[in-house]
Amino acid sequence: MSGYPSYAVELEAPDLGSYRTGNTGVPYYTTFDSGTDGPHVLINALVHGNELCGAIAVDYLLRRRVRPTRGRLTLGFANVAAYLRFDPADPNATRYVDEDFNRVWDIATLEGDRTSVELERAREIRPLIDTVDYLLDIHSMQHRTVPLMMAGPLEKGRTLARAIGLPRHVIADAGHAAGRRLRDYAGFADPASPRNALLVECGQHWERAAPGIAIETSMRFLLQFGMIDRRAAEPHLSTDIPPPQVIEVTDAVTITTDRFRFAGDFVGMECLPKAGMTIGFDGDTAIVTPYDNCVLIMPTRRLAKGQTAVRLGRLIG
Repeated sequence: MSGYPSYAVELEAPDLGSYRTGNTGVPYYTTFDSGTDGPHVLINALVHGNELCGAIAVDYLLRRRVRPTRGRLTLGFANVAAYLRFDPADPNATRYVDEDFNRVWDIATLEGDRTSVELERAREIRPLIDTVDYLLDIHSMQHRTVPLMMAGPLEKGRTLARAIGLPRHVIADAGHAAGRRLRDYAGFADPASPRNALLVECGQHWERAAPGIAIETSMRFLLQFGMIDRRAAEPHLSTDIPPPQVIEVTDAVTITTDRFRFAGDFVGMECLPKAGMTIGFDGDTAIVTPYDNCVLIMPTRRLAKGQTAVRLGRLIG
């Protein structure tokens, strides 16, 4: 069960060279100001350099000249250094350069002495992020499974995810022990703050359907805040989507040894019917389901000590 599954790269990585300068003072970030009152919304791609669907979606919004009718809209690409190394012959190699960009978003790390390619880029982007009211962070997954909306641990995240309506599976989670995600940075994770963020997982990294999910979710996100005309978005909007299903993460299985292995070929969203069923082994210790109807969320094949092996979720409603 170690190593990566083999998936064909069905997508072509777009050339982002024309976006390098931007207009924000932060390379690869461009802001459009409507000139009228409204929120500042950011559609963000490439927190991980091999997640092509976000790059394709943001490139699409830029090429189609999507502009806000109120407030400000920023479109941007985060870990470009990793993305520029993307090679379809070895697509798993460019998730990051030095460390996971989505594990460095706590104040102590951002303001500490440590350095890396990802940390320096996070510090460069941070002043812009501090001006954002609503963030949609576009991601994809290792396995070919259903798209997921990662809403965070707060009710405000669940409420926004339900309002967006796509993907229908809403994961209420607290992130990773290995470090804080961008969607959990500062006011996004403060229940007293009106700022809010969602992280969308659009399917397997390189599957043909993933960019469509990213584009539609982006359109729905902008519609939610009244920033685009519905007629412009309608060609991208699915109909007859089932009601949202919230899954509350109750446990994150953090790897404690160098000998973690899963007990089955899990890809995510499996629902194990009984408490006490074996999920895997961390060294000699069995990892079992803590309750009936336990949902396995995003099991990883990056089985390194200190990382999250899988999250466990309970169906809500």
